[in-house]
Amino acid sequence: MQVVFLVVTVTTTSPRPSAAALPPSASRGVAARAWALTEVRWAALATALFAAGGVAHLLGAPTPVWWALYLACYAAGGWEPALAGLQALRERTLDVDLLMIVAALGAAGIGQVFDGALLIVIFATSGALEAFATARTADSVRALLDVAPEQATRLSTDGGETVVNTVDLRVGDLVRVRPGERIGADAVVVDGVSEVDQATITGEPLPAARSVGDEVFAGTLNGTGTLVVRVHRAAGESVIARIVALVEQASATKAKTQLFIEKVEQRYSIGVVVATLALFAVPLAFGADLRSTLLRAMTFMIVASPCAVVLATMPPLLSAIALAGRHGVLVKSAVVMEHLADTEVVAFDKTGTLTEGHPRVVDVRPIGDACTEEVLRLAAGAEHPSEHPVGAAVRAAAQDHGLPVPAATDFTSVPGRGVRAVVDGRQVAVGSPVLLDDRPPTAADPAVAQARAVAADAQATGHTAVVVIVDGASVGVLTLADRIRADAATTVTALTRLTGARPMLLTGDNPGAAGHLAAEAGISDVHAGLLPQDKVDRVRAAQTDGRRVLLVGDGVNDAPALAAADLGVAMGRGGSDLALQSSDAVLVRDDLAALPTAIALSRRARRLVKANLIIAGAFITVLVCWDLFGDLPLPLGVAGHEGSTVIVGLNGLRLLASAAWRRAQTEGAP
Repeated sequence: MQVVFLVVTVTTTSPRPSAAALPPSASRGVAARAWALTEVRWAALATALFAAGGVAHLLGAPTPVWWALYLACYAAGGWEPALAGLQALRERTLDVDLLMIVAALGAAGIGQVFDGALLIVIFATSGALEAFATARTADSVRALLDVAPEQATRLSTDGGETVVNTVDLRVGDLVRVRPGERIGADAVVVDGVSEVDQATITGEPLPAARSVGDEVFAGTLNGTGTLVVRVHRAAGESVIARIVALVEQASATKAKTQLFIEKVEQRYSIGVVVATLALFAVPLAFGADLRSTLLRAMTFMIVASPCAVVLATMPPLLSAIALAGRHGVLVKSAVVMEHLADTEVVAFDKTGTLTEGHPRVVDVRPIGDACTEEVLRLAAGAEHPSEHPVGAAVRAAAQDHGLPVPAATDFTSVPGRGVRAVVDGRQVAVGSPVLLDDRPPTAADPAVAQARAVAADAQATGHTAVVVIVDGASVGVLTLADRIRADAATTVTALTRLTGARPMLLTGDNPGAAGHLAAEAGISDVHAGLLPQDKVDRVRAAQTDGRRVLLVGDGVNDAPALAAADLGVAMGRGGSDLALQSSDAVLVRDDLAALPTAIALSRRARRLVKANLIIAGAFITVLVCWDLFGDLPLPLGVAGHEGSTVIVGLNGLRLLASAAWRRAQTEGAP
């Protein structure tokens, strides 16, 4: 009895790390969506009735009371699997669901109602978890369409404006996009200059400057400039719509992965049913006693039922899920935990995955007689009113240096160029190196040439160069970069040792930034400038070589590749909803070092599963042979069956101990 409740507890509480990462209102929303599923409600009712029956049984309640509770558990949790099994039978297939129902009814028929109720609860809970996961993914895919605005401002030939639904936009329509609005369709800029945040599509950490002739995407966020764009793709063909289609297609075509034991369930089910019928019918044909023959057949079905095999498989995997969850890795199912061990190559997204996801000032290079602190202080003052990520990075750098940020007046911002303001009575300009074009280098002004050289060096390494000009003179260059995570390089080394192959880098960022980051992380296989479809293509190319691919990402643009990969792992803190739902596991604390540990833990769980299957198989073989060729007393058969369940259950629960995580850390260390 103790083992049973331990297993059920692990099953129902393993998803808690994800709920803990959400605010209370979000957690309640998740619970409400789960409760809306009929599978979840029936499984919950079956579990409650099973628990009530167990308590009544232990407290010595009258037999009819706990029998009634157990039989109610049968009805609540068994009607859906029974219906599915009968439908499968009509299609001339026999699945394990029907076998479980028959075994449960057979157990009740010979007085072992507890065994049958246990099987019912296991299967009902498993079905509920699968239904919930499927529903969450479908909801998230549909919600992605909300990224694009519902309405847009369409321009007529005479310059008039009409607010229309974005689904009504047609190729060739002119649309005005004001500052702070989301772009309603894939289009080409025909007038205006601005900076567009394209992180949802390309994953780039900084907004991209967009002017006449540049392409913009539906769902991306316009900056401070006003744009007039011409629609060049219908709503159903936009990049964001294609991301939705890619996720749905990848999820639908991805081969249904099963637990090891489920791969043989068809033959096992047929074998047990045929053997049970034969054991009942053949002796009767030769004149055997009906009662003793039925008892032998039911004993056979009980000792041959896969209850011990199910528990041999599930406790190690569920214990590993619970242990990983306590250490910040949410593994969504036992199937995922089992197949983490199969990982042969790992692919990483760049921004927000191997990097922190937002730019930081990594170098300040004063020009001429200027000093570092003064350059940074004046730049932070000019950027003080700015909402641009560059402005936030410059202000943060000044604060890190303990510098006061002065107030700015006469602030102006020019998209694609930078900002201008008066700080401490001085004219300060901070922005792109194109600002240097306003002052061509001369022999009397070598500072411009020096600033250009420093900016070019920074850009050559994939970094962002920001020049600072005070009263018309170049005084410094700030270098910004999306900082690599502290544990990225050691994680890459550990994964290389575990899988025998160096990870890949798949990013929508530019080749310079990607190459520099890859060199820091120790990755040599780099693919840059990729759109979501390109990432899917790269994953599938690796899979065609027969390798099992695990992809780690965080953004909307990673979701199709997460769904297409054999296993997808999302970053928990900064990951988009679609990435979190398209993935098979989540690094809740964004701790990359936990990934190789989780793979090593999966391998330990698989070894325990194999050991448990050998133990369970040995018990079943001995008991079945005893029943077939000897005279196995029913109480002894039940004791042997329950004994094997206890042994494999306790063996599997060893992975709940914290020491198991430490051993996995050692195994997964670089």
